[in-house]
Amino acid sequence: MARRSARSSKRSSSSAEPPTRGSALPEGPVEIDTGTAEVIPDPDHSARLTLQVNGVPSSYLDLDDPGFLAFEYMQQMDAVVATTTTGPLRALHLGAAGCALARRWDAERPGSRQLAIDIDARLVALVREWFDLPRSPRLRLRPDDAARAVATAPPDTYDVVVRDVFAGDATPPHLVTGEIAAQVAATLRPGGLYLVNCADRPPLGSTRRELATLAAAFGPDAAAQGRLALVAEPGILKGRRYGNLVLAAVRALPEDREDDDVPDLFSADLGRALRALPVPASIVTGDELTRFVATARPY
Repeated sequence: MARRSARSSKRSSSSAEPPTRGSALPEGPVEIDTGTAEVIPDPDHSARLTLQVNGVPSSYLDLDDPGFLAFEYMQQMDAVVATTTTGPLRALHLGAAGCALARRWDAERPGSRQLAIDIDARLVALVREWFDLPRSPRLRLRPDDAARAVATAPPDTYDVVVRDVFAGDATPPHLVTGEIAAQVAATLRPGGLYLVNCADRPPLGSTRRELATLAAAFGPDAAAQGRLALVAEPGILKGRRYGNLVLAAVRALPEDREDDDVPDLFSADLGRALRALPVPASIVTGDELTRFVATARPY
């Protein structure tokens, strides 16, 4: 389950046109293909709400501010993207819900083109109706299984792929495999970034195995080259409680190509940006990451 920080990221002055609200929001649970969805207003902020899917908080939105992010792991993902990339994004979101992260990137990166995938076709239609999300081609929504969407995605296409798919409090097993990681790497452009929301509990065994899986798919030298990292609140990293961790992997460039515009997960700017978040986060890279993964087996 995602946590919401007490303070949240703000919209910058470079945002696109102000958002408009969708249709009247429902009261109480609404039936969707996979169960129920419910919109719960924030009693302290008239424009803010939580979208719950089957009782689990899946998105938190500010209808008056598309750049607003409340969930800590989304703030961490956004910090990675904001610090290591520039310009419009081509992004694939595996797991749509209320499209909070896609809304922010649409506002902050004019000219971006994003595709959000959700397995629940009814939910996809409802969030379009309720939240008046950016229209195609800025943001396309498609009901589909995330694994099938990745398998059929064109190669060398996306700047960023985000995996944020849950059944209850766990990622479906078919989305953590080495095959999926390799397919994501193939659909990223060289230098493209894969961001994973991994919910785990002490002793973080799933996180270690997912990192080992990403290392196998993105190259055994990914950690040493600053192309593989782990981001989380220090208390979660130290195994004190259950929480969300962000895994980041960068597709390597071809050997004959040099490019300065490649995400550098060793970046001191990235470390500072993560420490400056409302809930400060730490980043683990290089030898420290290798020690953290240790002998964990890839999925």
